[in-house]
Order: sequence, then C-alpha cells, then structure tokens
Amino acid sequence: MAKTIQEVIDLIIAEIPNAPLEDSVDTFKCGDPRQEVSGIVTTFTATLDVLRRAVELGANLIITHEPTFYDHRDNTDWLDDDPVYAAKRTFIEEHRLTIWRFHDYWHMHDPDGIQVGVEKVLGWEQYEHTDNRYIIHIPPTTVGDLIDHLKQKLGTNTMRVIGDMAMPCQRIGMLLGAIGGTNQIKAFHLANLDVALCGETTEWQTAEYIRDAITAGQKKALIILGHATSEEAGMHYLVDWLQPKVPDIKITFIPVGDPIAVV
Repeated sequence: MAKTIQEVIDLIIAEIPNAPLEDSVDTFKCGDPRQEVSGIVTTFTATLDVLRRAVELGANLIITHEPTFYDHRDNTDWLDDDPVYAAKRTFIEEHRLTIWRFHDYWHMHDPDGIQVGVEKVLGWEQYEHTDNRYIIHIPPTTVGDLIDHLKQKLGTNTMRVIGDMAMPCQRIGMLLGAIGGTNQIKAFHLANLDVALCGETTEWQTAEYIRDAITAGQKKALIILGHATSEEAGMHYLVDWLQPKVPDIKITFIPVGDPIAVV
C-alpha cells in the first residue's frame, strides 16, 4: 500500500524514545506531507544541488540533518528579498518537494544514529563505550596515526588538530557536530578525554583551553573534522535503518562533503 510522506515520518518518530517533543527543530520545512512518497533522499543538509539530484531520482521527500534555510530553526523572515533563498524556495515549490529535518530525534535514538553511522565507517563498533556512550576506547595509538585512520575512512585529505602528533591516546570523545565550546571543554575535564573528535569548535574557547592544557603538562588533543565530515556517515546509515520499515520505497543517500576548501 502506498504511503504518504506523513506516514513515513510517523514511522520514524515512533522508533525514537520520548518522541515527539513539544519543541524540536525536527519539523517539515516546506512541502505537503499528505503527498504520496515517490522516493526518499537522506542527506546531511538539503543543498540546492541535493534537491536537484533528488528531482533527477524522482524523490519528493528529503530528510536532512541540518537546516535548509541557514538558520537553526529555519526562520526565513530575515531572508525576505535574498536572491539565494528565493532561488532555492522557487525550485522546491516548482518540483513539489517536501523537506523534513531529522536532527534532534536521530541523536535521541538509542543509540545515537549519527554516532552509530560514524562508528561503522571507522570500524569502531566493537570497541568499548563503558561509562558514557559518547566516549569510546580504541586500541592504543598516537594522535598522528589516529588522524591517518580518520582521513582514510572519512575520505578527506585535511583535518585541523591541536596537540602533539606523537601523543599516545586511547580514550576518545565523539563530540560530533557542533555541541559548543563550553560543552567540549566540560567533556575534556569531566570525561578525562585523551582526544576529542568534533565537527567544529569555537576557537577562542576550546582551542585555547587545549593550548593551555598542553602548556600545563596535560596530554590532550582536539581533532576538528569539519561539521559535515563529522556527521555525514550518520545520514548514510539512516538508509539501512529506514529501508526495512518502508521496503517498497527507494531510499538514496546523497553526500554533500565539506563546503570549505583548504588552500
């Protein structure tokens, strides 16, 4: 039996502990959820390029992890006469696309869907989490070797790092995405991390904290992956998680990659 977009989203939310929330960014950003689903695209963020590829695939439901209109809650009042916003909105309306954000709920899934996807790509599923699901104990290595592994598995040539490349490490904090400098600093202290992997950071907060920690003689390092690089695998994993629930609907993951080039 054909499913509407709303029925697919209801299936997803039913799998999330303590959902639905009264206040969440996980809402429809545009489109008509009463439409029959013609295909689903999952992605880190619904860029205009992703939307064009979704149309080529015949998909009308885009499930995105991050905002579509450059604001955490996708408020658009401030974009009234912006030509980029206008072009994107026009394309969405012309092709009758529906975009739904899957951010809060995917992180609320037990275990965190984004982290599961990243750990699968890194080959870390079997490693121990012990006291906190966001802390993983990998076999002893060095910061330099860890970075080489991350580059190979995540398909990137560059990463930013603060710390000694020869420093031994094992206790890794999976601080993926952008949890804020205060939370990153608290994680280093309260969880006694050797290394934290983050998507992005506030440079005057966490970066300076790690610099001072090193000067004070502590063995700490921060690896900044890039926001998309740090979470994209979790939206790829969503295909495997969701497909058995809607076996008759084609689901395609479209990567976006890091928008920032290092020159």
